[in-house]
Amino acid sequence: MTRLRALLVLVAVAVGLGLLAPGRASAAGVTREDAIAELQNVRVSIDETLDLFRSGHDAEALAKARSGYLNHFEAVEIPLRVVDPTLTVEAESLFAEVRQLVQGDAPASKVRDKVVELRTVIDDVERRLTSANAGAAAIVAGQSFLIIFREGLEVVLLLSVLLGYLESAKAGHFRRPVLMGVGLAALATVATVIALQTVFAAVPASRELLEAITAILAVLVLFYVSFWLISRLEHKRWMEFLKSKVWNAVAVGSTASLVLVGFTAVYREGFETALFYQSLLSFGDGLGLWVLIGLIGGLVALGIVSVMIFRLGRRLPIRTFLSIAVVMIMLTSVAFLGNAVAALQSAAVIDYHRLPSWPRLPIFLSQATGYWPTRETVIAQVSLLLVYVIGAFYMFVIRPRRHRQPTVTPPSVVTAA
Repeated sequence: MTRLRALLVLVAVAVGLGLLAPGRASAAGVTREDAIAELQNVRVSIDETLDLFRSGHDAEALAKARSGYLNHFEAVEIPLRVVDPTLTVEAESLFAEVRQLVQGDAPASKVRDKVVELRTVIDDVERRLTSANAGAAAIVAGQSFLIIFREGLEVVLLLSVLLGYLESAKAGHFRRPVLMGVGLAALATVATVIALQTVFAAVPASRELLEAITAILAVLVLFYVSFWLISRLEHKRWMEFLKSKVWNAVAVGSTASLVLVGFTAVYREGFETALFYQSLLSFGDGLGLWVLIGLIGGLVALGIVSVMIFRLGRRLPIRTFLSIAVVMIMLTSVAFLGNAVAALQSAAVIDYHRLPSWPRLPIFLSQATGYWPTRETVIAQVSLLLVYVIGAFYMFVIRPRRHRQPTVTPPSVVTAA
């Protein structure tokens, strides 16, 4: 009887605790899908906490911070603790630090910095609870492939024209300085990659802000490259452009000038490649393997194309590839821009105006496409798309009509009866 009574007491206590803390009792059945959906409420509560604190409503900010954790994130902790206990503790600590700063009337800058950290951790939480789907993997791998293959192909084409010209001009002894310049450019590209990583680690700014700046630079370069490619879709015009660069340098006739030609031909593309991959990796957390797969695939394809050009002397359908590349580059720049704006929002540089009725993609697919359901990111991406559409309409429709020569119709001959 004593054991039976003790068992009944334990059951009663358990039931009582369940009634007093229904949220904890129901949270035991939270699935990963439920937790991921709940994270959006967590993000909204974090935004509102920061807004309330900035506007001087400290008590309301503290209440919002507490409810955001107790009513929303505690449900997320159940599946998260299974897959990553360390990340769970880190998130709990950051929530507690935000509450302490708000309660202690800390400077707004300190609260903002801690909120930025918390936002980053919340994104990490979603990545740990989410599997990278095939769509996100394919997009990121395709972007990586396009970057290395397009940049490399331009180098291969330029070098083929340069070395072919030297061969036809019986100036084969100039091949060595050109290749020396190519080698120096390859080393400079590696140094650029290392320098970008070093700058990211050394600059006293938030990671999100640096990612945004890098992505915006990449967007500007991609924007330029897009219309630069459109103007050279014809194979003849493309090759004429390359030859003009080569002939101007060869006319000088000095070894140093040819080294410089080889260097500039490769390093410009190398710098762009380093910048693009820095942006791709910055917004590709959890997708690094697919970036690597795209890079390897692009290098293999580039090697095959190089053999076809240099050894077999085949002419490739440059116009077809460039037409595809233009579209892909434009879409990549739109993705980079969306991610850049989202990074500025995460860094509290731009405010969030979320669109709750808009669909939200899984986080890996959002990273790949740059689509985040906020007013700022949507406006930025739609605006850039409109610029591309208007620019393409001008380049393909308006400009050809303006440069088209008018057809002169000869006067009809009237035969007298």
